[in-house]
Amino acid sequence: MSSFPFCDKSLPFPVRAKDLIDRMTLDEKVAQLGNTAQGVQRLGLPMYEWWSEALHGVSNVGPGTRFDNQTVPGATSFPNVILTAAAFNETLWKVIGQAVSTEARAMHNVGLAGLTYWSPNINVVRDPRWGRTLETPGEDPFVVGRYAVNYVRGLQDVEGAEQTEDPNSRPLKVSACCKHYAAYDVDNWMGVDRYHFDARVTEQDMVETFQRPFEMCVKDGDVSSVMCSYNRINGIPACADPKLLSQTIRGEWDLHGYIVSDCDSIEVMLHGHKFLQDTEEDAIAQALAAGLDLDCGSYYPKFGKSTVLKGRTRESIIDKSLMNLYVVLMRLGFFDGNPLYNSLGMADVCSNEHIELAREAAREGIVLLKNNNTLPLISSKIRSLAVVGPHANATTVMIGNYAGIPCGYSSPLDALSRYGKVRYATGCADVICRNESLIFPAMMAAKHSDATLIFAGLDLTVEAESLDRIDLLLPGYQTQMINQVAEEAKGPVILVILSAGGVDITFAKDNPKISAILWAGYPGEQGGSAIADVVFGHYNPGGRLPVTWYNADYVDLLPMTSLKLRPVDELGYPGRTYKFFNGSTVYPFGYGLSYTTFNYTILSATRVLKVAMEPHQQCRTVSYDPDVAVPPCPAVLVDESSCKEEIDIQVQVENSGQRDGTIVVLVYSVPPKEILDTYIKQLVGFQRVFVPAASSKTAKFSLNACRSLGIVDGHANRILPSGQHTIIIGNDDESVSFPLNLTFHY
Repeated sequence: MSSFPFCDKSLPFPVRAKDLIDRMTLDEKVAQLGNTAQGVQRLGLPMYEWWSEALHGVSNVGPGTRFDNQTVPGATSFPNVILTAAAFNETLWKVIGQAVSTEARAMHNVGLAGLTYWSPNINVVRDPRWGRTLETPGEDPFVVGRYAVNYVRGLQDVEGAEQTEDPNSRPLKVSACCKHYAAYDVDNWMGVDRYHFDARVTEQDMVETFQRPFEMCVKDGDVSSVMCSYNRINGIPACADPKLLSQTIRGEWDLHGYIVSDCDSIEVMLHGHKFLQDTEEDAIAQALAAGLDLDCGSYYPKFGKSTVLKGRTRESIIDKSLMNLYVVLMRLGFFDGNPLYNSLGMADVCSNEHIELAREAAREGIVLLKNNNTLPLISSKIRSLAVVGPHANATTVMIGNYAGIPCGYSSPLDALSRYGKVRYATGCADVICRNESLIFPAMMAAKHSDATLIFAGLDLTVEAESLDRIDLLLPGYQTQMINQVAEEAKGPVILVILSAGGVDITFAKDNPKISAILWAGYPGEQGGSAIADVVFGHYNPGGRLPVTWYNADYVDLLPMTSLKLRPVDELGYPGRTYKFFNGSTVYPFGYGLSYTTFNYTILSATRVLKVAMEPHQQCRTVSYDPDVAVPPCPAVLVDESSCKEEIDIQVQVENSGQRDGTIVVLVYSVPPKEILDTYIKQLVGFQRVFVPAASSKTAKFSLNACRSLGIVDGHANRILPSGQHTIIIGNDDESVSFPLNLTFHY
């Protein structure tokens, strides 16, 4: 084997990969194109399992990772992504990726895990009912994209490695995969499932919302894999569309890696969507032609050879797919080892540092939704606590899905027991809460305690992969349980919601007996300790909601299967996400309180921007209010990659309260009011800033003008409109704003 050129470390990876492929027979080639690649014994090529998962820690989902209880204590289970996203902390996102990849490498070294991880999930949460909301960074495509870039960099980048201009020679710590591409956010709703759903999407919405995070993941994150989704898009299965795959991901965005199907997507294409109904070979030929390199499934290995022999595809196309796959494995050191990580072992899994990071991630994400001068509780004044509700002793619920075996659990009950005598009562047998029989003991616990914490919400029996919600309410008798416990309580009542999607808890928001409300997502293995840290003031909460919490009647206004983002007034259609929805909410996107108070002052900002037009550029039309005079040059077509104009902003953030605290500074742009058919506002920048009590810090932003002020028109063109834009710092009552006038000149 050592004499083969593909073993020669001095040769470029593509040269080595080509030599390996050229030595294979057709039978051997197709046997490598499923997620369980069979290897070639005569060449010394071992089997390889491509499918491993690391959504929020090394997971035991997928055959590429296994947990041996005699060897492995588990793997650190960080909060599910929706709560980590609520921290709005790019550094945190990257550091978590680095910790996960360290544990993945360590487990690989002892033969328990692979090197290719099909994470993260970066689908935008378009509808609050979507069951997989917990896996995602929320509803804003910019936030989702920035999360993707940082988490992918954390997983993939080799610390201290020499950078090279050739992306196909860059080493990888582990390989990440951005999924599920694209317009995928219906799992199973009212009898409509992802295996049959045809997402009808405008090109405008595709470019502006559904593709945007994937473009950022590929271009800025340099991800080494993208997974296509089960659904059709405008009649064509995502895994069979050359425009989506080869032309966009590999062509326009220049992917350095491979494209993989969601598992059994080719079978779904054939039998679910009834697309190309003739034969398996026709489906495979279409998928290969579209640019699908790897089949998570068995169709490529079973029918790949006959597809070639019947003339449906060429062997050279299979060779291209193998090239994309083997270059990634070579970048990972699969053939040569990686000296930087060879020393990692089980001592690097579930380390104290990683466990503390999981606790910190949960603390940073927790959102304070209501506080009537109750939190934080003063431990010296609290001798007894009622800890009640279906999540009061949560363990496995906290880690959500795509999780492995945690290092250990810190449940709310365990963590709060350190602060005084605890009276524990479930109030409901589970989150479904089918009857009232357990409410009375919870009421009595509250009646005889100095403070009451009610742990309520959802779990994977309500919102999960393959399970979308039908309403936005707490299930069963939970609402009654909360109200009756609050009414009977002797001391202050704190409601803690565990969920991914928003819940209409207007009743609790308006109930004066409920003094405070926290949202804790699915907070991971250290969730209990993190919640206790916030409740007793060891940590001042600074998280912000990454999704809008709508009123319950929102679901009556539009079906989940409609992918339109913009409102349609004549149909009573309200629009989706904060960018397009202008109705009332329970809590808006970006909402979150603190134990202290902050004020903003704009120190300096770009207020007039004159953008130079290239000689080839022409003024473009844009949808304007017919009652408003159109400026001489309404807009120009832009290429964001070559746009050099920057918007510089400096904001003083003052902590005028008595406690140190962290605030997420959110920056939005608002297009000129005369422009129609575009967003209300869009997030263009964010920073998480720590400010000691009675002091201030300066947050600086340098925003690309084309990205921050640009819009996508009805023809899916990215254009930059002239006129008076508005920059907003912060949300609602806390916000400050200023105008920014943009004109063009040659």
